[in-house]
Amino acid sequence: MKTKKTSTFSIIGFDPETEELGVAVQSKFLAAGAIVPYIKAGVGAIATQALANPAYGPDGIELLEKGHSPSEVIEILTEQDDGSRHRQLGIVDIKGRSANFTGDECLDWAGGLTGENFAVQGNILVNKETVEEMAKTFEKTEGRLADRLLKALEAGQAAGGDSRGQQAAALLVYKENGGYGGLTDKYIDLRVDDHPEPIEKLAGLLDLFYLYFLESDVDHVELKGQQLIEVQELLVDFGLYDGPVDGEFNQDFEKALNSFYSRENFEERIPEGRTMPLDILEYLRSRV
Repeated sequence: MKTKKTSTFSIIGFDPETEELGVAVQSKFLAAGAIVPYIKAGVGAIATQALANPAYGPDGIELLEKGHSPSEVIEILTEQDDGSRHRQLGIVDIKGRSANFTGDECLDWAGGLTGENFAVQGNILVNKETVEEMAKTFEKTEGRLADRLLKALEAGQAAGGDSRGQQAAALLVYKENGGYGGLTDKYIDLRVDDHPEPIEKLAGLLDLFYLYFLESDVDHVELKGQQLIEVQELLVDFGLYDGPVDGEFNQDFEKALNSFYSRENFEERIPEGRTMPLDILEYLRSRV
């Protein structure tokens, strides 16, 4: 099978406070998120694109684990690859060091920028402003790493993006014990494989991720009095509670409430005590 170019723009980022490593990517290429990003928590993150060499991912991670810097890893990988002139590669390690590479046979506009804790790269772009705006946006945006990466992707698209248009976007973030149940390092893994507006769709998926899985700083409402009566009524309408609607936090109500959390995939956000996160209450209101 003839190899197709994974022509795209991507950003790799590192948050030194949380030690999260992430990659965000957009491309006019089906399921680009299945090819471009590679991450290992506590080690580094890699984006391989253009006429992508998928071996750059695991091989590069292994070299980082052996103590090589991102620049050294790029030198080693490209020197032993006869097709390196067609490759594009970005790396950020757990120390925040960054480097990228654009082969001289990559199609214009192709290039990248690096800085402390990030690397931006792209090919077959409308213009160089695509990567410039991505870098600026990442550096000036505060907050969660995932949000900063997504904002950078949005800025790149607004500045020009892939000259062929849009098709796929992905966001991959790793942090130690950050996965489901704290049992893996894969913290966020969201992909839009084929959509006319994949970045916008990806943003919606990230919002859902926060709703379902993130213990956020949103306000909690205390389940007592009229507030408890409202939730009892909502759970009756939801078909999970058939007890008295009397404002009493009884055993049957608690069982129904826990059933709601589990049924709607909120098990990672079950609060302690007799409270409910406000965003989950709003979700419950919207479902009945």
